[in-house]
Amino acid sequence: MKNISLLLGTLLLVSLASLPAQIEPEMLMTLSSTEFIDGAMIPDEFTCKGKDASPPLEISRLPEATKSLALIVEDRDAPGGLFTHWLVWNIEPTRLRFLTATPPAGSEEGRNDFGKSGYSGPCPSSGVHRYYFTAYALNSPLDLPESAQRADVLKAMEGKVLKEATLIGKYSHVAQALP
Repeated sequence: MKNISLLLGTLLLVSLASLPAQIEPEMLMTLSSTEFIDGAMIPDEFTCKGKDASPPLEISRLPEATKSLALIVEDRDAPGGLFTHWLVWNIEPTRLRFLTATPPAGSEEGRNDFGKSGYSGPCPSSGVHRYYFTAYALNSPLDLPESAQRADVLKAMEGKVLKEATLIGKYSHVAQALP
């Protein structure tokens, strides 16, 4: 019995040691904001109820081979299905902090589902919606026109995504009544 326990313990250690490095937390690319934490409510300032300004964002732990970044913000709870609020690409990998209401210098913005270029904040018709801010580390810049929409950006990113990170914020016009 003692030998079986020793053998099982050894197998467990060997199995744990052989897990891929990319699952270690320090290796995960992250996207965060100083204005809300993952899964929390987005402050009014960054919505149609406030200044409709993009929130400050920060990306960390990029893969070494990153040549460019892209960012897509979308509402996955919209009544008509997925709704895109912001498309940004060709972000320099040295520009890891985005200021409020400012696209990263040198980046390009596409057309969101409001038909506008740039950021249009959360503005749900009813209920609480989840807004996914997803940053993509890419192995090359994207060649897209300013009129590019979400489908164009996703197609251009095919085969170029090294890693991605998502920050989820929630919003409702009656946010103060929520727990």
